[in-house]
Amino acid sequence: MANRGTEIERFASWVEDLMRERGYDIDSPRGGGRTRLAEDAGVHRAAVTRLLQRQSMPDLETMRGLARVLGVGLRDMLIRSGRASESELPLPGAGREEPAAGGRGRVTPEEAAALLGIPGSHRRQFVEMTEMILTVSGAVEGGQRRRGTGASGRSV
Repeated sequence: MANRGTEIERFASWVEDLMRERGYDIDSPRGGGRTRLAEDAGVHRAAVTRLLQRQSMPDLETMRGLARVLGVGLRDMLIRSGRASESELPLPGAGREEPAAGGRGRVTPEEAAALLGIPGSHRRQFVEMTEMILTVSGAVEGGQRRRGTGASGRSV
């Protein structure tokens, strides 16, 4: 297992890269990027500063706020920080057996809507848009739909 200093260095470097990619100016002394990030994330500026100065890892609530504004999952934050491993936070469906021959091993648009918590009032739109994207992208063939039945009553 890596020592704590190495974990902080790797994690802080990753967060810095994300900050730059998202337009937070952390390189100029008066850029205000750290302050703006802390405000956007709803966390203390000192927590951001301590991380970027490689002094300490953020707590769970700080990671949650940073993940939200940096556009990454809390799972990724926890794994990258060394607070959890991939085996401790498996992805949904991880460890499932592969589907029978010919199966794609993917969830249907309806299942995805349910997993994502899409409200019933928007579910049909979500399913139809997802079906269209899958067809246009070539992820499924034009006439071929995925297993199951979508909210629209059509096979997906």
